[in-house]
Amino acid sequence: MEDIKNREDIARLVVAFYEEVRNNAEIGPFFNRVITNWEEHYRQLTDFWESNLFHRGTYKGNPAMAHSGMDKASGHTVEMKHFGTWMRLWITTIDEKFSGELAERAKNNARKMSTYLFLAIYRGRS
Repeated sequence: MEDIKNREDIARLVVAFYEEVRNNAEIGPFFNRVITNWEEHYRQLTDFWESNLFHRGTYKGNPAMAHSGMDKASGHTVEMKHFGTWMRLWITTIDEKFSGELAERAKNNARKMSTYLFLAIYRGRS
């Protein structure tokens, strides 16, 4: 397997990953409740990961606000276990498609980001 090397690889990863998320009984309902345009969501998340992995300024958004909004729309029911499910799906999807330095960085950056977003959600509840 090859490493993540360009935007097209990231787009392929994002679409495959969110197909798993959308169909997951535990976390799919959170996403399906708030995302009405999946093609736009794929583009935004491709921008996010392109910016994250290749240090490009393509992403313009606020992940903490988006996730806090998802939690609010779900009656403040997002828990740490949901982030664990998200991480498991993310790592599995990467491992099925890529191998290398950027693939590992995508996993490590997601681990850090999940902690940050989990804390942002709880701060947003007060």
